[in-house]
Amino acid sequence: MICVKRIFLLIFFGVLLLPVKTSALEVSAKSALLMDGDTGQVLYEKNADEKSLIASTTKIMTAFVTLEEADLSEVVVIPPEAVGIEGSSMYLRAGEELTVEQLLYGMMLVSGNDAAVALALHVGGGIEEFANLMNRKAEELHLRNSHFANPNGLDSEENYASARDLGHLAAAALQNEDFRRIVSTRAFRCGDRYLTNHNKLLWQYDGAMGVKTGFTKRAGRILVGSAERNGRRLISVTISDPSDWSDHSAMLDYGFSMYQDSTVVEQGQTLGTVPVMSGERDSVPVTAGEPITCYLLPGEEKTVQLNLPAFLYAPVEAGARLGTGEVYIGAMYIGEVPLLAGGEVSRLEQPKRNRWMRAA
Repeated sequence: MICVKRIFLLIFFGVLLLPVKTSALEVSAKSALLMDGDTGQVLYEKNADEKSLIASTTKIMTAFVTLEEADLSEVVVIPPEAVGIEGSSMYLRAGEELTVEQLLYGMMLVSGNDAAVALALHVGGGIEEFANLMNRKAEELHLRNSHFANPNGLDSEENYASARDLGHLAAAALQNEDFRRIVSTRAFRCGDRYLTNHNKLLWQYDGAMGVKTGFTKRAGRILVGSAERNGRRLISVTISDPSDWSDHSAMLDYGFSMYQDSTVVEQGQTLGTVPVMSGERDSVPVTAGEPITCYLLPGEEKTVQLNLPAFLYAPVEAGARLGTGEVYIGAMYIGEVPLLAGGEVSRLEQPKRNRWMRAA
């Protein structure tokens, strides 16, 4: 069997010019961050490492931990401790039965503090135990300016994060398909409850994916947003921002304006070679069978991983498919390109032996 080798080919492009800005981005927030949700590249920041109360955006971590620790179909019998929690609520009743999934919708769409407590008690067995799970996950994600003391974000000096940490937390949580589905849902029927998402970005901004709102008098208005366009995801964060909806729209517009359509791989571009055995040539060039175009930030480095046989036997026909090339930006997969033989290699004919030599 011919083994397959993996070749990593770096393709460097000249640094593209940043779009000309007529004015610098300004937001009303005390702290803010705009980042690429896949690569982590920061596009804008303001006091991004300052520790702050984060209100109900705490529930991003609550949902993330719950999705890792519990199945969506698990039934939760609502305990009395989860009823009548102050602040926003989905109005749970003691003894009623809801699934983990239904409670997640109640927590992330209408910001139910009661749903957060019910999930914490179900998953962790207690508020303190669940907070330990939250802080363990924060350590895994290297959130250096965060600490969690409760699942719902009610004001506590021990429950805080920075804008940068909230951005990285949201980026990690959005890798979970169930999390993405829940936070991007505009409305959800839960038994006799009709839950409407508080995140206005879902209605106001093209490509918005939701994430989470938050507010207390001490923390102010907190918003973690996200949007996707042309396969690229941005995450926006503001802390203590009286103009959060307009600021997030401006931040996301600013970010997306930095991306440009770029051809990463040209059709017919030579990307490598494969050795050929018993051929008139020792190798055959490998070319891209089609172009790959994507949305890129200036200066982003592209990598093409070539999946090819270690060698071929002649004859090799021009245009024959030899393998595939996987295109990445950093660790982010952006597409696949067929790899073709860039030329023909005929079989090397063995010279005929003289009959007198055969007789000898």
